[in-house]
Amino acid sequence: MADAAVTFLLDKLTQLLVYNVDLVSNVKDQVGLLHADLLVLKAFIKEASESRSKDAVLKEHLKRIRNEVYNAEDIVDMYLSYIFEKQSQSRLKKAGNIPDHIMKLRKVGKDIENIRKKVEPYVNNLSANYEGFKNAESFMIMPTPPCVEEDDVVGFDKEAEMIAGWLKAETEELEVLSVVGMGGLGKTTLVKKVYNDSSIQYQFSICSWVYVSEVCNRREVFLKILYDVTRQHYDASEWSVETIADELRSQLKDERYLIVLDDVWTKKAWDDLKMVFPKTKNRSRILLTSRNKDVAIHANTTLPPYQLRFLTPEESWELLEKKAFPRGSSCPRELEKLGKQIASKCHGLPLAIVVIAGVLKKRDKTSRLWEQIEKKVNTYVAMEQEQCMDVLKLSYDHLPYDLKPCFFYFCVFPEDFEIPVWKLFHIWVAEGLVQQTGDASAEEMAEEKLHELVDRNLVLVEKRRADGGIKTCRIHDLLHDVCVQEAKDEIFFKEIKDFGPLACSTSINPNPVFRHVSIHSRVSYYISSKPDFSRVRAFLCYGKEETVLSSKQITYVQDSFRFLRVLDVLPISFNRFPKIQLFHLRYIALLGTFNVLPTAISELRSLQTLIVETNSRNMDVKADLWKLLHLRHVYTNAAIDLSSMSTKGTKDRLVINENLRTMTKVSPNSCTNVILARTPNLQKLGVRGNLALLLDEGIGSCNFKNITELIHLEKLKLFHDTYPNPPLDGKLCGLPEWSLFPPRLKKLTLCDTMLHWEEMSVLGKLSRLEVLKLGDNAFMGERWVTPDDSFVQLRVLQIGKTNLVHWEAVGCHFPQLQRLSLNNCKELVEMPSGLGDVLTLEVMELSRTSRLLVSSARMFQKNFKLLVFPPDHDIQT
Repeated sequence: MADAAVTFLLDKLTQLLVYNVDLVSNVKDQVGLLHADLLVLKAFIKEASESRSKDAVLKEHLKRIRNEVYNAEDIVDMYLSYIFEKQSQSRLKKAGNIPDHIMKLRKVGKDIENIRKKVEPYVNNLSANYEGFKNAESFMIMPTPPCVEEDDVVGFDKEAEMIAGWLKAETEELEVLSVVGMGGLGKTTLVKKVYNDSSIQYQFSICSWVYVSEVCNRREVFLKILYDVTRQHYDASEWSVETIADELRSQLKDERYLIVLDDVWTKKAWDDLKMVFPKTKNRSRILLTSRNKDVAIHANTTLPPYQLRFLTPEESWELLEKKAFPRGSSCPRELEKLGKQIASKCHGLPLAIVVIAGVLKKRDKTSRLWEQIEKKVNTYVAMEQEQCMDVLKLSYDHLPYDLKPCFFYFCVFPEDFEIPVWKLFHIWVAEGLVQQTGDASAEEMAEEKLHELVDRNLVLVEKRRADGGIKTCRIHDLLHDVCVQEAKDEIFFKEIKDFGPLACSTSINPNPVFRHVSIHSRVSYYISSKPDFSRVRAFLCYGKEETVLSSKQITYVQDSFRFLRVLDVLPISFNRFPKIQLFHLRYIALLGTFNVLPTAISELRSLQTLIVETNSRNMDVKADLWKLLHLRHVYTNAAIDLSSMSTKGTKDRLVINENLRTMTKVSPNSCTNVILARTPNLQKLGVRGNLALLLDEGIGSCNFKNITELIHLEKLKLFHDTYPNPPLDGKLCGLPEWSLFPPRLKKLTLCDTMLHWEEMSVLGKLSRLEVLKLGDNAFMGERWVTPDDSFVQLRVLQIGKTNLVHWEAVGCHFPQLQRLSLNNCKELVEMPSGLGDVLTLEVMELSRTSRLLVSSARMFQKNFKLLVFPPDHDIQT
């Protein structure tokens, strides 16, 4: 994590040097010199990280560098706080505090000078250290292949049959097939099962299996294949790698061969090895296993890699029972339920199942002992076989240095926690782990990094959005353990679990150096212990129970943090908005019973993401959000009214926030030309309230034409809410003309608008619309005739509760439709048969619908998948 800390600190030092021209000169000089030293250290850390050297001296250097960088970060943050404090004071108070301010600045200068004295020796000694870890790779020993058990293979029969069929295919050209998946998932086991099949061995005149590993030694790999080809031991001590490669290529040229390259880590490794495989038309094959999907795609851009799945609960139990009990015996009936629970806690990872089965095999077969193991499966796996954790840790060790801190952040979430990716992205950005690059926003760069972690099989996709993007993700429990341990070693993260009265009575580290604290339960007890939060940068709570803090505890929380950047405490319910005045705060997520956004928020000058959940339908805004020029995302479950906020800055100049991208719920009154003109780059907008103010011409200044001017808007949600009046009192006249919708609109959600189905013709003309979600009562009426030449780009259509009875449509109406979801459409008796002609349709979901509708859908079901949910099942979107 030292690399991320250095990068973040460099950004802040640059900000100091460029934007704060009123710095005292001697402090400015010291900051500049420290900035130069850290640039050198950053390069050193990057090289050390990417070398993956295990040199103890190097690790100690990195540890000390990290500590000094953290100290420097504290000093710079303190200095920025001083500057902010001075800027916020009145002229009179500024004049009175000049001596104190100068004394503080002098102390900062002295502290920075002390840090420089400690950092300087590392800078001066870099050349020797650099050569040491740079050349370390040449002394590395060829890794030992993992032990693969070929008996008792469970769950891979269909997969093995598919791969065997590919190997036997009639294709003449040399082809490469890759099997990818997380470490320990069974890639080697599956390929070994196929490789050892006699019918496969019969197909090829030459078969060779070689273990490549994360350190690809071309010489050893070529010699191993050459021996398998000739069955001769060559005295190749005087041969160059090129000579060995030429000999091997010559031996393979006229043969039909099958080569397995097991555990390939990088594109470069494949590029270095592929030179020996002649591309003759004799139906030769190469099987490649990798944890990295990018490597597999690089090896063959035309044939997609095979993504190995996790075992099902049934397969997991079958494997555990086979491994835990001697052949011919089975699990006693009284232990079967516990055994299945133990197997399920391995989450389908064969490596973990085999290890925990070994634990059960050696222990007494008693319910008491199995219950003990069931409670701490991961602990027993880690204790019993260190090699298991090393296999998983390799994936982390092999990450590029800029991805490691991003992966670290998965440990702050509890095990099995489904992480909303939007939350993850905003926290990454707030922590400075990703930045805007060229035309790509910080959030787009965060998405790229997540996809890379997914492709490396370190992060699992749990749910996808309607448009196919990742909605939620998580990491496997064992990887979570690896992540937590690495983060603790780096003094990055402290996890608080099961914190109770007993823990309060024990000694608590009075001066923790952890930068991130994550609480998973008993938040109130932990805060009552009055821990030192003075150096904490992120404070996060993910307990399942809602916690109500006392006034004294709220006061302690709001007064204890000095340098906080991330505050995510949604499980804590506040009865008033805490008076948090933190210059460094970039991300805040709060839950409360309040219905006002107070003026104090206006002082959070660095704020990027504001998340507020309340039990109110509406919230008054007392804060001047326009003062927060770094604000990017505002998420609220209550409609906020921005009309009362000041629209003018200094000298009556209209303040524009070009950074603002998201406002999830605003009132119709907020959609005036003056207000929306201040958010020119808004991409996501939600409006909740009486939409007649917005959609009906001539009612006030809040009309839909103002939204039209948002040329970057891609997602729009409209919630018609006339509470406390009944919805019919605010019945809408209709939708605006299609030309008045934002030009880049891709996703539209309507709810409780009770429009006539004829109005769908307007939406059908939106040329860029890809996702249309019609919530409950969005459209009403018994008949919908879909017009021609409509919905040309629509990929996802969801229809909620409606009284629709007859729907007429043909395939050409939805030429790009991939997913259709109907929920609670109980009156609809028949699915339009024309939908069966939509060649792009992949999935049709029916929930809480009539049996007649389901039957009609099955009649024309062709290439799409039909999912019918029971009445109590919600559609996942």
